[in-house]
This record gives sequence, structure tokens and C-alpha cells, in this order.
Amino acid sequence: MSLIDQMPRVRGSLKANVPLAPYSWLRVGGPADVFFMPKDEADLALFLSSIDPAIPVTVLGVASNTLVRDGGIDGIVIRLGPAFGTVETEGLRLTAGAAALDARVAKTAAAAGIAGLEFYAGVPGTIGGALRMNAGCYGTETRDVLVDVVAIDRRGRRVVLSNKDMHYTYRKSGASPDLIFTSATFEGTADKPAAIKARMDDITSKREGSQPIRSKTGGSTFKNPDGHSAWKVIDAAGMRGFRVGGAQMSEQHCNFMINADNATAADLETLGETVRAKVFETQGISLDWEVRRIGRSR
Repeated sequence: MSLIDQMPRVRGSLKANVPLAPYSWLRVGGPADVFFMPKDEADLALFLSSIDPAIPVTVLGVASNTLVRDGGIDGIVIRLGPAFGTVETEGLRLTAGAAALDARVAKTAAAAGIAGLEFYAGVPGTIGGALRMNAGCYGTETRDVLVDVVAIDRRGRRVVLSNKDMHYTYRKSGASPDLIFTSATFEGTADKPAAIKARMDDITSKREGSQPIRSKTGGSTFKNPDGHSAWKVIDAAGMRGFRVGGAQMSEQHCNFMINADNATAADLETLGETVRAKVFETQGISLDWEVRRIGRSR
């Protein structure tokens, strides 16, 4: 019996062998064995409670910081759809679905006079990804504004985690990888919408001036090593603009890996590993990937 034939009845979309490149900002990646877009939280919970717990499950948002390998992904890939993209405000709190774009969250908060979330204007991706990796920029991180998170576990149970329960460190959450985040609540401070928007515009301007946001990229490729900036050590190693096949370290910001010319996932991963090796060889500094690499090599 094929994997798709083992799946329960759902109200959402459930398909086999779906190519994942169209769902990735890097535009690479092989197929998902099974691809599921739940109709809503109840559909997701029922699905998870019904499948064999031994089947691997991978959650894929807009894959703004994810490299899907060319061989595709084993098991089930879950992508949260429109029902998980709502954004609502009440007082100084904002609740967003995990599929809501970070930039939309920043704009909604600004319009409601909620300050503190404007940094999301400079974070590509969705809230689900931001929660998992403690996304941030320009001095503010997700953990600075998060109140709590709603998730569904592999048994289909609804779980609420506090900020403390997320066990955040730099660009990482200690929450169980088996949890699928469905929404989160944030709290900011009061300010005039015009003042908040001005700060957002400044963040957007800085980002557009320093990062290749019009390119097929996965955001920052490597985390900043202790005491160093990743881009500076990459630049010092002579790797700005370095290419492997169709993959390139951006000339504009050399900690951004881009799909410059029909790159494969293998091109991109080889490029990253080559950069890591060169930085260690020339400076004795180890770079850790910030881009998540998942799936099978071809």
C-alpha cells in the first residue's frame, strides 16, 4: 500500500508526489511523498491523531530560510493554508496565525498603534517560521514580544506554550520539533501609528539597500559567530560573489546565498559548505547554518 493510501480522510488538500520548488524562496527542491494543506486547526488535529506516529512529518511554510534538497522529502509535508493566516488585534496584543506573513503582522500592528513588532517588516517568511527560529533583526527578536503560542502535537492534542516554554536562544527554539505551531499572541507598547510606520519604513529601506531581496534567496545563510559578523568573515575569506554552478554568494550581501542561474539544491548546499570550509581555513572560525536544510540528496 502506498503512503497516500494510508492517509485518513481530510477536508483539506491531500496529494502525492508534489514538487516543492514552487513553495521555496530559493526555487529548488524535489517532491514531497505526501503533501497536506489542512482546512483548519481541527482538520490538522484529526489528521495528526489518525496517522502512524512513525511516519515523518515536516512543516513547510513559505520556506524563506529553508533549502529543500533535490531528492525531496520523506513522509508527509504539511503546509498551513489561508485559515492559518489571520491577524487580529485587541488592545496592545496581536494574535496571528502561523501562516501569516511577518510583514503583514508588522503592518497590522502599526495600524493598531502597537509598537515593538515593527522589526517583522525586515523578516522574510511567516510567523510559524519566526516562532521556530526566534527570528529577529535590528536588535529585536521574537522572544522580546511573544506572549504565548498555540500548537498541535503529533497525537492531535492542542497545546499552549508560554514564552518561557519556547526556551529561546539565538535563532533557535527549544520547543519540541514535533509541535506544529498554529498561532501566536504578541504584546507591544502604545505609540502613534505614524511613528511606528516611520520606523518600519527605515527598516525596509535599510534592508532593501543592503540585502538582495529581489533575488531567489533564503535570507541569511549563516548565523553570526560569537564576536563576529558572518558577512565580514565570509568577505575576509574572499567568498563574496563566489559561485558553484548556478548558486552564488551575493555580491550585495555575502551572507546571502542566491539562486543566480537555475541552481540545484546541491549547488546551493555545496556552495555553503565551501564557504564554511574557506572561512575555517583562513580564520579558524566555524560558521553554523541559519538556513534549514531538509530532505533527501538525489
